[in-house]
Amino acid sequence: MEKFLINGSTVEIELAESFLSRFCGLMGRKKLEKGRGLLLAPCNSIHMLFMRFAIDVIYLDKEYCIKKIARNVPTWIGMSFCFGAWAALEMASGEADRLKLAVGQKFQRI
Repeated sequence: MEKFLINGSTVEIELAESFLSRFCGLMGRKKLEKGRGLLLAPCNSIHMLFMRFAIDVIYLDKEYCIKKIARNVPTWIGMSFCFGAWAALEMASGEADRLKLAVGQKFQRI
């Protein structure tokens, strides 16, 4: 678990860097707590098959700068992608708004 800072808020991020951890992602989990996320890297697209809850997906470049935000991606039928993204940060639905995230902002590792 790593900690990042954005807009004055701390976010705890679990890293999924192996094929298996990226493939499984959040499948099987019942929820994701506020202020927590799962970073899939490398990754520029996600699917919502077998998911139990909607999520916000924040696409990042290698410097952790936000390239795109997909809000409230629905379970089962949802998909999202961002050409040129290095990683996808999955967070509970509503977190992008709660943290006041916007394209161009940058997460800072602390």
